[in-house]
Amino acid sequence: MNIKGCVAIVSGGNRGIGEAFVLELLEAGAKHVYVGSRDPKNAKALQEKEPERISVLSLDVADEKQIKAAAEQCSDVNLVVNNAGVFNKLSLMNAPDLSAMRNEMEVNYLGPVAMARAFAPIIEQNGGGCILNVLSAGGIVSVPEMGGYSPSKFAARAATNCLRAELAPRGIHVSSLIVGSVKTRMAEHVKGVAQVEPSVIAKAGILAAKAEIDEHDTDPHAIGVRAALARDPAGLAKALAAGVGAA
Repeated sequence: MNIKGCVAIVSGGNRGIGEAFVLELLEAGAKHVYVGSRDPKNAKALQEKEPERISVLSLDVADEKQIKAAAEQCSDVNLVVNNAGVFNKLSLMNAPDLSAMRNEMEVNYLGPVAMARAFAPIIEQNGGGCILNVLSAGGIVSVPEMGGYSPSKFAARAATNCLRAELAPRGIHVSSLIVGSVKTRMAEHVKGVAQVEPSVIAKAGILAAKAEIDEHDTDPHAIGVRAALARDPAGLAKALAAGVGAA
C-alpha cells in the first residue's frame, strides 16, 4: 500500500484516534481524506486545517443507508480506516438490559463488516488497497468489566480474519490493529496503565498498511497483553477477573 497519493476514508474521524489518522495520513502524503462523523459539525475545525484535502461527511456505521451514501460519494477511495467504535462500560451482569451489548455489536462488529462490503468493490475498481480495522487488546483477551465491548471486538477480529482471506484475491489487504491504552475520551476510565498519544496508533496503522501486516500490536499496552497471554493465559484471565468488581 502506497500512502503517498492515496485516497482514504476514516470512520469516527473527528476526534481521538480517528482525527490522528486523518492528520498522519495527510502528513504521509495522502491525496485526500474523507472524514466520517455521526455529526459533521464536530469535524469542522479539523477540515479547516486542510480544506482542500479533507472532506467531511455524515457517517454512522450502524446505518447501512449512510454507508451506502458514503460509498457513492467516495468512489476514489483505496484505503479504509474502520475506526468508529463504542464502549458502554458495562459488564454482562450489571447491564440493565441487552441494548448496550446490541449497540456494541452493531457498531464494533457489524459496522466494519458493512463498511468492507460497501467499499471493497470501490477499492478493487481503483486498483487495490487496504482496509484497516481498529480493534482492541480486549479482542484478544476477555475483559469481564468490558462485558459487551470485549466480545464485540473478538467478533470484529474474527471477521477481519475472514475478510482478509476473502479480499486478498481482489487485491485488498485487511489488517487488525490491536490497540491497548490511548489518551482518548473512550479510555478516560483506565487507571494505572501508561497511555500513548493517538498519533502513535495512527502511525502504527500506516505502517501496517504499507507493510501489509495482518495483525499489528500498536502500543506498549497491547504488546504487554499479548506477551502475558502467551506466557500465562490462566494467570492473565484471573488478573482480569479480579477487576470486574469495579464495573
